[in-house]
This record gives sequence, C-alpha cells and structure tokens, in this order.
Amino acid sequence: MDIVCALQTFMRVVETGSFSAAAADLSRTQPAVSRQVSALEAHLNTRLLHRTTTALALTAEGEQLIPMAVKVIEAVEALSEVSCRGGATVAGKVRLALPTPLGLYVSDRLGTLLDRHRGLSVDLLCREEPSDLVEEGIDLEVRLGVVADCSLMCRRIGWTTAFLVATPSYMQGRAPLQIPDDVGAHDCICYSRAGNGRLWSFSNGAEEVSVRVSPRLIASNAAAVHRSVLAGNGLAVLSHIVVGSDIAEGRLVNLLPEFPPSRLPINVVYPSRRNLPLRIRTVLDFLIEVVGEDPLMAPAFSH
Repeated sequence: MDIVCALQTFMRVVETGSFSAAAADLSRTQPAVSRQVSALEAHLNTRLLHRTTTALALTAEGEQLIPMAVKVIEAVEALSEVSCRGGATVAGKVRLALPTPLGLYVSDRLGTLLDRHRGLSVDLLCREEPSDLVEEGIDLEVRLGVVADCSLMCRRIGWTTAFLVATPSYMQGRAPLQIPDDVGAHDCICYSRAGNGRLWSFSNGAEEVSVRVSPRLIASNAAAVHRSVLAGNGLAVLSHIVVGSDIAEGRLVNLLPEFPPSRLPINVVYPSRRNLPLRIRTVLDFLIEVVGEDPLMAPAFSH
C-alpha cells in the first residue's frame, strides 16, 4: 500500500465530508476511495471513521491522525520539490477563499496563471465570513482588516480602496454631503461582511471618523448591495473593484471624495507550515502580483 497516497485520500475524505465527494475531487471512483481508507485502517489496525448511511464522523484515533498526516504529506511534498528543484512542475489543486469583490477581480485574471501551469487547478471560494482553514481544507484565504488569529501565518499584500456612492437620481433634490456625519441622515444600504456593516469609517489621512448608520437594507453579498444602490435606493460603501466603472461612466457619484472610506489591509492567511508546497507558493505569488498591479490596492498607494 502507498501510505502517502492513502493518507492524502483520508485527508480529502475528512475535508469534503464524504467518500463520493472525495472521489469526485480526486477523479476516482467512490469504491476505490473507500477501499483505500479501509486499507489504511487495516494497516494502522484502528478505525479512523464512523460510517453510517447518511454521514461520516471521525473517531478519536482519526482526530489524532490528522496533524500527523498533514506533517507526512507536507514533508513528502517538500522532499519532491527539493529533489527536482529547477525543473519542478507546479501541479495539484489549491483551495483559495476570498471576499466576493476580490474574488471577481482574481477570477478575471486566473486564466493567465492556469495557462502558465497546466497541471495546476484552483478551487475558488467567494465568501464573506472567515473560514476554518484546517477544517475546510483551505490552503489560502484573503482577509480584510486585522487578523487576530495568531495560529495562522499572515502576509499583507495590499490595501482596500472603497467609495461612498449613490446614483445621481437619488442625490437629486437632497443636500450634498459635506462631512461624514451627514451620512446618517440618508437611506443607507449596508454590506454586512463579517457582521460589521452598521459602522462606517472614513479617513482623510489625518483624521478618522466613524459613523453609526441605521440601514434601510442590509445584504451579506456585495453584488446585492451594488444592484440596490444602482436602483437608486440609497448610499453604499463599496470596493473600487465593484463601482469603479460606474463612477467613471456616471451611473454612480463618488460622495465625500475628500473624506473617503477608511482603507483596510489585505492579508493572505494560511495554516502555520514550515514548508509551503510549490502549488500553494505559486498561487500566493500570483495573488501578490495581481493585487500589486492595481494602483488602488498596491501597498505603496495612498490617497
């Protein structure tokens, strides 16, 4: 039995939650995956998974095996890279989680990376809440703002730029905004990413002001907020990725340009690992490259 392959299969079953999902992910049949896990259990002389007709659950021994399996798999991947350094092939799947606006930006550019590395595939997850990286088998995640989890490796790759926007029709007949505190008198549409949508922060570089708003509409998805603001339903704070072309073409007005929404650091986080596999390092380098290409996200940019 190939113990490394068996451990990789076991980990994919744990990460996906089923033999059938793991089989699809690994391009194998469900019986083949089941047989490989059973062979691993026989080799270790212990049961790793409780199986029912509707669900799988880890045994205590299965739980204990996970960190050891990760170390073995990472060591083998690192050894493979050392043995073929200079001619290494980037191959395998990388699970990448990003906030939705940045996910849209990255998805437009991923074709270049995939054309460059034909053996590489990317599982792109667009979501608004932070993930449990180990539990969900996520290799890299982009998070906005301060990363409080000290168990994760964290690399800052840029800064967000957002605009306070509304349609010209919504602003018609209303007094123009002069200071951030004027926002509270308007209909506000909140993007509730990570549960923090009702406190809007603005900064002119020297002063930061936070305004608590009473939203008429709250949405957990940036696309829903974007559509609502375009419909003339009120003000919203949205990424330049989402509204840049709308402002340029006059569909939306950039409000308070001298006191824009505060910028947040763009961080890439990943589980603490001594040696990142080449496939993950390649995607990390790609993220750094594409974020740095946008002057409104590049680390050196300032208002």
